[in-house]
Amino acid sequence: MFLDLFLTFFIAFAILFLMRKVARRVGLVDKPTGRKLHTGNIPLVGGVAICITIVNYIYSHPGMINHANLYMLCICGLTAVGALDDRFDLSVKIRMLVQALISVAMIYFANAELHTLGNLLGFGAIELGLFGGLVTVFAVIGCINAFNMVDGIDGLLGGLSIVTFGSVGILLSLSGEQSLSYLCLLLVVCMIPYILMNLGLVGHKRKVFMGDAGSMMIGFTVIWLLIGASQTAGNPMIRPVTALWLIAVPLMDMVAIMVRRVKHGKSPFKPDREHLHHICQRLGFSSIQTLTLICFIASVFAAVGIVGEVLLVPEFVMFYGFIAIFTVYLIFLINYCTVMNYFRRKLNLPEKKFSPN
Repeated sequence: MFLDLFLTFFIAFAILFLMRKVARRVGLVDKPTGRKLHTGNIPLVGGVAICITIVNYIYSHPGMINHANLYMLCICGLTAVGALDDRFDLSVKIRMLVQALISVAMIYFANAELHTLGNLLGFGAIELGLFGGLVTVFAVIGCINAFNMVDGIDGLLGGLSIVTFGSVGILLSLSGEQSLSYLCLLLVVCMIPYILMNLGLVGHKRKVFMGDAGSMMIGFTVIWLLIGASQTAGNPMIRPVTALWLIAVPLMDMVAIMVRRVKHGKSPFKPDREHLHHICQRLGFSSIQTLTLICFIASVFAAVGIVGEVLLVPEFVMFYGFIAIFTVYLIFLINYCTVMNYFRRKLNLPEKKFSPN
């Protein structure tokens, strides 16, 4: 197993190096703008390299997961569309349409659909019935865009992906689903070369970004695993409410930032610099400190989900706890300027007015 993982790591690294050169030739690079503060044109190939590595592994190991051909087709399609978006800046409508079509394909060909949300409210299981397909489409689109929106500073998407895939892998392993658990481990291993290059730990000139191609592929893989694990008939491997804790930071950040944009009369899909990682940096944290802090918070949430699942804490307790934390987070994010200015006055800190960018 160690040799297998090392080989996967080496292949992922090698593909990243190769794709960097291809990206520069075809113009698949991220250029600095007013909203993007990096230096130089950075190849957007992290997602492409991870997709190629995972597809190669699954293809060479038949029977590793159910509906393997469909899964590979879906992530290749999303990666291709994401790469086109990275290169030509496709409209939101086109991206949403592709994500919806892939959701429908997943439902129709793999029967991967949300049938129940579990006993979220404490009054019995919530069965979705005829609305299952529609809710599934929204869940897939939501998860894809949650991981897409959180990709704002070096290492963050990779770090949060490792937290999520690692947590899902642990729960799948505890449930006896070793094959899917191993896939999660492979995804973590594939993420490490990307993080090393993304953070510039192998030289700034070798720096790469994930790009929409990677964030879309990662978000889809997460929801594919969570739906498959939580909707198993009879005895699901993961309860639906646990999934909320495993993707808590990307999910809460996406919903909160969209609410904030709508509140200010903006499009919920219009990019800005009001995400949690941006706020942390405006509060004085460095990029590395911000990365460490947010990944630590995500790990705490994931640990709560794992402990709750193992100890079979009632689903409604887990859900209401999540809603309480999310409410606090939402209030803070919407009013963070007011909150920070208030505490600066109370604590007699140096004057520094916070205002939204």
